[in-house]
Amino acid sequence: MALTNKLIAYTITGPGLNPGSGEEATSMLEKFISQIVGVLTISAVIFFVIQIILAGYGFISSQGDEKKMETNRSKLTNGVLGLFIVVIALGLGSLLAKLLGIDNPMDLEQIFTSMGL
Repeated sequence: MALTNKLIAYTITGPGLNPGSGEEATSMLEKFISQIVGVLTISAVIFFVIQIILAGYGFISSQGDEKKMETNRSKLTNGVLGLFIVVIALGLGSLLAKLLGIDNPMDLEQIFTSMGL
């Protein structure tokens, strides 16, 4: 009786994500990163707008107290500066992507393909 080597293919099943092709993994990573960046951007904008509103309310309720006005002036400055930084970061990211020839900076599949990976 001769022994033969047979290659047996097993499939992995179970809870969680099933392994698939590299393209599927890249598109899942792309979607995940895109969602994280989107949520963080929206959260930052909402946070800084609330800070600006609270600083304005603080100005109204300070009743001429110089210390309270200075604190609220600082809050207002920080809120406007933070909002400005978020908008500039989005614009700069988009500009850099266009200069590098990337139509969609979150399209990791296209980036990996252009890099030869």
